[in-house]
Amino acid sequence: MNPASAALVSCIVPVYNGEPYVRETIKSILAQTHRPIETIVVDDGSTDGTAETVGEFIDQVKYVHQFKAGAAAARNRGIEMACGEFVAFIDADDLWHEEKLERQLIRFRVRPELAYCVTHCQNFWVPELEEEAQRYRNHRISLPMPGYVACTLLARRSTFDTVGTFNIELRHGDHTDWFLRASDRGVIGELLPDILMYRRLHSTNRSRILAQASRDQYVMLLKETLDRRRKVHQPNS
Repeated sequence: MNPASAALVSCIVPVYNGEPYVRETIKSILAQTHRPIETIVVDDGSTDGTAETVGEFIDQVKYVHQFKAGAAAARNRGIEMACGEFVAFIDADDLWHEEKLERQLIRFRVRPELAYCVTHCQNFWVPELEEEAQRYRNHRISLPMPGYVACTLLARRSTFDTVGTFNIELRHGDHTDWFLRASDRGVIGELLPDILMYRRLHSTNRSRILAQASRDQYVMLLKETLDRRRKVHQPNS
């Protein structure tokens, strides 16, 4: 097996109608200080100019289009296509720090038992939402937060054989479900204190549009997880 510092990382970008931001997202992947990388863009049925924008990077990016099936299905398609020993994800409106992969891979070299690594993330607002940004200036969502989300995740490709892929039945909580399953299976992960992912807040964020449905699904996931863990720890009758 290659040492982590020289390992190929497959960077997967699920995108749906991401024309306004996907160019900047791809550039943040290509600017990574770690090499080698492969960039896989999975277009989940976009109807805007996403394909043409991604086409600007034809020599640097693998592109595949699928009928709309959701972000989880797009991530899973990317995993199927991935050639790397490690897999990372970023949504088509977010950004990575240029040293994200390099700093995370150092942890895999230091701790060979690690299956995955996540980082802290920072929200930022588009200029059109400057008023909202000022309103939340001292709010918790303006502060760095632990990034137990797909967009900070760097995992060994083999970890998905243990944990499974993302649940396509979940529209909002697929990444939360994955981390909960990883915990239940005793998979070893690490949270870095570094802020290495930047989440763009704009008027069409899925979490903004479907906020109530998202909260309901997270509550359901937590209940299912607690029920599952109670069942595992019940004494045999």
